[in-house]
Amino acid sequence: MAYHYTESGLDNVYLENGFTVHQTPYGEGLSIKDTEGLHKLIGNWIVSMPNSINGAELRFLRIEMEMTQRNLAEIIGVEEQAIGRWERARSRPISGPADRLLRALYTEYVGGDGSIRRMIERLVALDSIDKPQVRLREKHDRWQVANAA
Repeated sequence: MAYHYTESGLDNVYLENGFTVHQTPYGEGLSIKDTEGLHKLIGNWIVSMPNSINGAELRFLRIEMEMTQRNLAEIIGVEEQAIGRWERARSRPISGPADRLLRALYTEYVGGDGSIRRMIERLVALDSIDKPQVRLREKHDRWQVANAA
């Protein structure tokens, strides 16, 4: 008997084994063996599929990466409300750069060295810095920076 694993937040995940159904004082309970490994497998399966990631899958991956909607929005360069809209439209695909970047982030999260995430966070920080004025001076037939105020 397969178990429809709706607790993952995904509609299309079924477990063939690796779980135990037992009775509790509050009714039927379920124990899943190696939940962390199971979720890592689900996440890797999502990012390896050739079709676009949908809102439910986005939410699953975001939660697995321990990110808030705000954090993810900053990293992929969209408004926080966009992440919420995508997640609420559970079956609608997310395409383009956001889909590809999410795949790269998750892949690195589970097996990388953190360099992609650090690079993206640096780029996000650069977007929030005001561009300084620069004063340029010509001296002896050569241009140079006078100051970077």
